[in-house]
Amino acid sequence: MSKVLVAGGGPAGMIAAIYAARAGHEVILFEKNEKLGKKLYITGKGRCNITNACDIQDLFDNVISNSKFLYSSFYSYNNFDVIDFFKEIGLETKIERGNRVFPVSDKSSDVISALSQELRKQNVMIEYKSEVTDIIIKNKSFHGIKVNGDKKEILGDKVIIATGGLSYKVTGSTGDGFRFAKEMGHRITELYPSLVPFNIKETFIKELQGLSLRNISIRITSQKKEIYQDFGELLFTHFGVSGPVILSASSFIIPYMKNRDIELFIDLKPALSIEQLDSRILRDFEEFRNKQFKNALDNLFPKKLIPVIIRLSEIDPDKKVNIITKEERLKLIHVIKGFKLSVSSLREYNEAVITKGGIAVKDIDPSTMESKLVSNVYFAGEVMDLDALTGGFNLQIAWSTGHTAGVSME
Repeated sequence: MSKVLVAGGGPAGMIAAIYAARAGHEVILFEKNEKLGKKLYITGKGRCNITNACDIQDLFDNVISNSKFLYSSFYSYNNFDVIDFFKEIGLETKIERGNRVFPVSDKSSDVISALSQELRKQNVMIEYKSEVTDIIIKNKSFHGIKVNGDKKEILGDKVIIATGGLSYKVTGSTGDGFRFAKEMGHRITELYPSLVPFNIKETFIKELQGLSLRNISIRITSQKKEIYQDFGELLFTHFGVSGPVILSASSFIIPYMKNRDIELFIDLKPALSIEQLDSRILRDFEEFRNKQFKNALDNLFPKKLIPVIIRLSEIDPDKKVNIITKEERLKLIHVIKGFKLSVSSLREYNEAVITKGGIAVKDIDPSTMESKLVSNVYFAGEVMDLDALTGGFNLQIAWSTGHTAGVSME
């Protein structure tokens, strides 16, 4: 039986501690906050999108960075194993649109409670308000840790580093694990905020704040070259745009953000071709033929969007629709099918769902999560250079890598 120290009480750390304890080891979990799962609590807008009930290939397809590294951990502990695990510890789940898996109660606090209860059941000792500040290495092997900067060493046989990334710093994610790994000789890949909203240059964006658009498609270009496209839901904010399609897009456009013009085109009516949209507009114009242009778009757009559409179309808002020319109508269609916004930057880590980048996976054994450079040091979750799209996939990475680390204790 080994004495296993776990740094970090997030999803990866908790599940690693549970499985290490189930294997008969003495486990101590160190959490810098006053409670476990602080970031987990706010995921999925407080509902906690635990995983995704897709097939195994879709799991890999939704991982952006280093999906091949996850082959062993995904196959040994997949999304349905996670669902079964939560059922076993008393948490019922449900599957929603996009195969997203949530607790039946819609409360992330219930996920944390179930994990906490299982930790207690497995006799895991939890040290709250205990920040691991140093990993002690002797002769290229783990020796112990220091907590809260104390000179006193807590000795152990093995350590699992599950300290997260840099996203949502208020939850305690301050990049400690990157420092620990770097001091051991691991390479840290470049770090970026990811699954994050966009800042937009156009000043009219503030007029659209709070407006949510469903069933739109987006296209993003860099120097006129298309780099991303998607379909789904978008939300306008006081600074720019957010929503599922934007968060997913952020993972792909990061390499293009430096010194390049990034343009976002929104197709407000993707189900209609140009010809079909023209026919639809003509029908509306016929119905409102004696109205002014500014009063003839209510059937096409939400009220908040109409003044901006009119401005971009450059059609006189007071013009009667029955005298709008074909050229003007085509300009309107161009605006509707390619509502253009200029991306100035991505938002900061405090609004990012995850961190892109981390400990280089080439330095980690994918079948055990043990460091290849220092023996008896293991990693789990976001601290590694692994990230995925929204929909429960990043938590699946945490569960799978945490499980792999936990069961690999000897």
